[in-house]
Amino acid sequence: MRDPYLDELRDEFDKYSNQLKKLKKKLLKTNSSEEQAKIIKQLDSIANKMENNQKQSVKVTKSRIKERKQKSKK
Repeated sequence: MRDPYLDELRDEFDKYSNQLKKLKKKLLKTNSSEEQAKIIKQLDSIANKMENNQKQSVKVTKSRIKERKQKSKK
């Protein structure tokens, strides 16, 4: 099932995932507790965005499935 909006959500999720990997490396390299706190806040923010992205993806997928079922009944 190819859907431009779902593809866009998937691309965003991949970008978030890459950002998390970079921040994780940065967190492991830094010794400054202030810098670590900033990075942790960024990680948390990205994790929340990823969670919202997944929720939206599930909603859209369910909606698309429902639309297909209705079309097939006609």
